[in-house]
Amino acid sequence: MATITTTNPYTQEELKTYSLISDNDLNAKLELGQEQFDQWKSVSIKERSKLLKQVAKLLHKRTEKYAKLMLSEMGKPITQGIAEVEKCAWVCDFYAKNAERFLADQLIETDAKESFISYDPLGVILAIMPWNYPFWQVMRFAAPTLMAGNTAVLKHASNVSGCALEIEQLFLDAGFPKGCFQTLLVSHEQIETIISSSTIKAVSLTGSEPAGRKVAELAGSQLKKCVLELGGNNACIVLNDADLDKHIKTMVQARMQNAGQSCIAAKRFIVEASIYDEFMKRFQDEVSNLILGDPSQNETDMSAMAREDLAKEVEQQVHKSIDKGAKVVYGNSRTGAIFQPTIVENVQPGMPLFDEEVFGPVAAIIKVENEEEAYQMAMRSRFGLGTMVFTKDVKKARHQIDDIGDGAFFINEMVKSDPRLPFGGTKASGYGRELSKEGIMEFVNKKTVYIK
Repeated sequence: MATITTTNPYTQEELKTYSLISDNDLNAKLELGQEQFDQWKSVSIKERSKLLKQVAKLLHKRTEKYAKLMLSEMGKPITQGIAEVEKCAWVCDFYAKNAERFLADQLIETDAKESFISYDPLGVILAIMPWNYPFWQVMRFAAPTLMAGNTAVLKHASNVSGCALEIEQLFLDAGFPKGCFQTLLVSHEQIETIISSSTIKAVSLTGSEPAGRKVAELAGSQLKKCVLELGGNNACIVLNDADLDKHIKTMVQARMQNAGQSCIAAKRFIVEASIYDEFMKRFQDEVSNLILGDPSQNETDMSAMAREDLAKEVEQQVHKSIDKGAKVVYGNSRTGAIFQPTIVENVQPGMPLFDEEVFGPVAAIIKVENEEEAYQMAMRSRFGLGTMVFTKDVKKARHQIDDIGDGAFFINEMVKSDPRLPFGGTKASGYGRELSKEGIMEFVNKKTVYIK
């Protein structure tokens, strides 16, 4: 029987070995998800809300336990893990409070006696989720999906299998009926079987662009809807009037949090020439103050990346960019899965650090002559997740809203997710939206009801 063995990326200690489920067990779980959906869809939203509030309470109660699990499986510093679990409780509370309003029938005035839109659940929804935010990525999918009356099955990244199983147990402990939310420890080959199953009605994937293209192809062949939250290559525009005293720490956090392993991280810093030297000095000072080390220590800002092969990939992207003329200003040292925070300047289009998503703690710096060139350079990307700009002239920056073709545009703040706001991208960053009212509407049937 095939197995998965998880490893602590900081210590390289093997943690636990899990057995993948057989095809027969997989089919049984899918059938259970369908059977439970037939019951769950009739449960009142008020009752669903009570259960989701209980999930939030358990998340608060188990914050440290789950943070330590993330620490061991993918190297997340303990303080960042705690913050992640608390954010998961927030998204549960948000949908528990707002789902009934979001899903209320929408009356439409027509020549009918009565006409309205009814928002009905679809069925069993498959989630394919990554390792970088092992709890948050799942909970921001699960909370609206379950509140809408669907049931869910999860294929999580194999290196966070312990987190995946804990999330299933979390819903059971909160009182959700068995089969509402199930974790599937399956191989990549079995994913095609799952998507092809008539039980699965839609797919949500957060992951890489190649994974998104493959899942979209499989789902499309089955005429099934999918939501894809894929890679990003976010620009951080620093204009000459940016308040570095106020925002430099935010800029560093935008790149270096979670060891740079974030789709919405600031990956390309586009800086006006007149402020360039000051920015570089301030940015390097802040980066050099980051504490790199043991993720169990509260003072640690950054630890190992999730796997050594991921750190090697980032290392190669840096070296290939150096070969094309980029220059390392700070860092660029790797030991196993630990990659030192790194700053690289003279980055230009055509280099991996400009063109590709760099999923690690490397800040690519691009100098431009003026504001117009800054925005033009920001949009030179096939990704479209988010753009951020730092400037004192907010009124002028607002004029760029229509020209920024990304899923998000943040002024004087790093791009981040918030349960109250829709989250998602354009172009190679995928399509569909998570969070807010938009997120809960992704996996419902918007049914027209017309009564003469």
